Amino acid sequence: MSERVHPSDDRSNTAAGSDESTPLEELEAARARLAESNDRIEDHGEETVDEVATAYRNATKLLDDYVDRATGTGKENFQAYIELEGKFDGLVSSLSDDLPEREAFEDALEAIDKRRLSESDFERATDALEPAAAYADLLEEREAAREALVEARKNANKRLRAIDDEIDDHERLLELSTADLDAPVDRLREPIERYNEAVREAFEDYRLSASAREVFDLLERSTWYPFVAYERPPDELLAYVRENPAGEYTIPELLEYAGYSRSKLSHYVESADELKRSVATQQTYLDGIDAEPLTIDWPPEPAGALRRRVREYRPFVARVADEETVATLREAGLLATDPDYDRLQTAAQAVVRLTPAERERLSDGRVADELERLRTERERLEDALEVDDPI
Repeated sequence: MSERVHPSDDRSNTAAGSDESTPLEELEAARARLAESNDRIEDHGEETVDEVATAYRNATKLLDDYVDRATGTGKENFQAYIELEGKFDGLVSSLSDDLPEREAFEDALEAIDKRRLSESDFERATDALEPAAAYADLLEEREAAREALVEARKNANKRLRAIDDEIDDHERLLELSTADLDAPVDRLREPIERYNEAVREAFEDYRLSASAREVFDLLERSTWYPFVAYERPPDELLAYVRENPAGEYTIPELLEYAGYSRSKLSHYVESADELKRSVATQQTYLDGIDAEPLTIDWPPEPAGALRRRVREYRPFVARVADEETVATLREAGLLATDPDYDRLQTAAQAVVRLTPAERERLSDGRVADELERLRTERERLEDALEVDDPI
């Protein structure tokens, strides 16, 4: 059978939008497409379109179901033809006398009303149904329009979230543009660098002396502290370190043993296979356990965040380092109480984060213009998304 080809629809192609359409334009186009689809159905009447479309789908299904079984000269072919003719005649008889395109169904029945059927007869029947296909197309187009509107709303919401991030970036750039680039930022840098150096040295000593079990207890505790961003140990490795006597070894020792042969390893642990399975496969993770989650980034964050960070770091630093290192952490935290902290922190951010291109955009006003356009776009998208679409 020849496959029915849907007529081209410029309206649908236009509504789909181009790659250059904005999310707002796509949303508006999708709404217009659905509204037009509903109007076209309403022109014929919802019930009428449903009845014709249902009859069309049932008729084409019958033709598809019987095209192979009812063509030919055998007894089974003839029996299938009798079934098809009876079912198709019943379908046509059930249609309302005033149903639009009823004649198309009658013509299709006439095309298969003969003693012997060939594929060309089925093709003629399918072609005869073409006027009724337009009604099914109306429903398919409406469903496609609904799906397009759902997708357009998703894209608009996604764009709205991206706009919020872009606005934050632009506002931060404008804030940095007011920074005093000659401010004495070393007043912040030196205490922070002094602390970072001290905690890195202390943690390296801690790795060499503390058992893997003790270190893992520390890492597990960090899950309750958002600013202490240690990665949780893999479950199998965590269970091994907690439950196996080998957990009393230090992490460097476990890593060293993981490279031993099984015969040599048997002198140090109860099960060489278990250590290799649990430890050797996690060398990258174990090598990565260091002091970095306890360091303070440069440039530093706003004063409130720095205070909270230092407060969360303190019990961990006290666990891995001496009182002198804890004192350097305390000194770094006191920076947030400096009356000049905000000015110095903004200056440090500007020096590090403002690229030459960003400085140029700030100086010629492009950042401010972009921010205004983003705010306008956000407002229009928010208004558009407040509409309660019939989907």
